[in-house]
Amino acid sequence: MKLKLSVFAMLATIVPGPSKAAPLSDAEATFLDQLVTASVVLEQRCDGYEVDGSGSVQLGARLLGSPEAAMAIIDAYAAAIKARDGDSYDPRKFRPEVSDAASRTFRRVRTDLIRNPNRACADYGEASVDRGLLRRY
Repeated sequence: MKLKLSVFAMLATIVPGPSKAAPLSDAEATFLDQLVTASVVLEQRCDGYEVDGSGSVQLGARLLGSPEAAMAIIDAYAAAIKARDGDSYDPRKFRPEVSDAASRTFRRVRTDLIRNPNRACADYGEASVDRGLLRRY
C-alpha cells in the first residue's frame, strides 16, 4: 500500500493532469468572437465573401499586441474545431476556454444565419469585412 501511494505521488508530480482553463482576456474574447463570426459566415456559404488571412492576423495583432498572439488564438480555434470534429490536433494549442467561447458564438451566429439568412449574411458578412477578417469578391 505504501509503495502504491509513493508511485502515485511521484506520477502526480511528473504527469500533468487536466489544468484549469485560464479565462480569456477581453481582447482575446473580442478577437475570438469576431474570428468565429467570420468563420460562420463562410461555413453558411454567404455569397460574396472569402477569408482575408492577412487582415485577420493584422486585426488580432492590433487587439492583442502582436501577430504571434493573434496566431495563438487562431491556432487555438483551429485546434478546437478539430477536437470537436474528432480529428487529430496539437494538444499544446488546444485551450478549453477558447473551445467553450467559440462554441457559444458559433451557435448564436449560426442560429441567426439560419433564421434570417439574407439579413444575417449581410450584417455579419459586412461587419467581418469592415474588421478585415473577410473580403468581398
